[in-house]
Amino acid sequence: MLKNLLPILIALPLVGCASSSLNTNNTSPVTSYYDYQLYSSDAQPLSLQQFSTEVKNADVVLVGEWHTHSAVHRFQTDLLKQLVQSERKIALSMEQFARDKQTIVDQYLAGEIGEQPLIKQGNAWPNYESDYRPLIEFAKANQIDVIAANAPRPIVRCIGREGKPYLEKLPANQRDWVAAEINTDNSPYKAKFMQSMHHGEPEQTEKHFAAQMTWDETMAESIVNYLAEHPNHQLMHIAGKFHIEDGLGTKASILRRNPNLNVVVISPAVDLNSLSTDYQLNVLPPPARYVQQENRLKAFQAMGHQRRELKCE
Repeated sequence: MLKNLLPILIALPLVGCASSSLNTNNTSPVTSYYDYQLYSSDAQPLSLQQFSTEVKNADVVLVGEWHTHSAVHRFQTDLLKQLVQSERKIALSMEQFARDKQTIVDQYLAGEIGEQPLIKQGNAWPNYESDYRPLIEFAKANQIDVIAANAPRPIVRCIGREGKPYLEKLPANQRDWVAAEINTDNSPYKAKFMQSMHHGEPEQTEKHFAAQMTWDETMAESIVNYLAEHPNHQLMHIAGKFHIEDGLGTKASILRRNPNLNVVVISPAVDLNSLSTDYQLNVLPPPARYVQQENRLKAFQAMGHQRRELKCE
C-alpha cells in the first residue's frame, strides 16, 4: 500500500478511520485480502446490484483506494462490470494515467499498440499489471472510454518543490496538461492535509499542498470536461482514498466547477465510520509499512535524496 499522499514528493501516514461496531448481518466475511463488503453510509450491507440501483442517477462514482490493496482493486473491476449492465453508458476515469498519455491509452484501447508500449510509453504505475490491468482490459473488451485524468508526475513534483509559480514556466501545450485553476485557498481539505503533515517548514508545506491540489483539480477538471461532452454517461473514477473521502478533494473540486453534478463516494475502511457520508468498502487493514524506526528513517532519507536530485527546468 502506498500510504503517502504524494508518493512522488513526501511520505505521509494515512489519516485513520474512526472506529465503530461493524454490522455483520447478511454480509460476506472479510477474511483475506481478496475479500470486501460494501456498506451504505448508515452501515447497511449492500450487494453490487443494490448499489448500482441506488446510484443509477449519479453522474460520478468516486472510488477511493489503498494502492495495491488486492480486495479494493478486485472491487473496482467488479463494480465496473456491474455498472456496465445499466442503461447508461459508462466511462472510466483514472488517477493512474496522466493527461499527456491520453493518446497512448486511446491507442491501446483501439488495439493499435500492445500492452508493453502502454506500460512504458504511458508511464503506467509499477503495479499496473497486478492491479489495473483488469480494469483496462475490461474497458477495452467493452468499448468503455478511459480518461487519463491526472496531471503528469514531473509537473506535480516541481510544483511541490517550487509552488504554483512553476506553472508559469510551462510551455502552452504542457500547461494544458494541468487544470486551468489550482485553488489552494483555505478549506476543510486543506486543514485535513495540513493536520496530516508532521514535519517540514510551513512555506514548503504550502507548496506540497499546491502539488496535492494540482492532482485533485486536474482530475476534477478532466471529469467535468468529459461529462460536458458526454452528458448521458455515468463516470467511475478511481483514485487514492485521501483524494476523495468525505466529499473533500476531488469531489469538492468537481462540484465547484459544476454544482449540478450528482457525485457519490466509496471509501475503503477497516472499521465503519458512523460519521461518514461515504459508501464504505470494508476490507482487511493494509499491513504496517514499517515496524522498526530504523527502516522508516532509511525510507525518508531515500526520498530526501530523490528530491535533491530533482531538477525543474
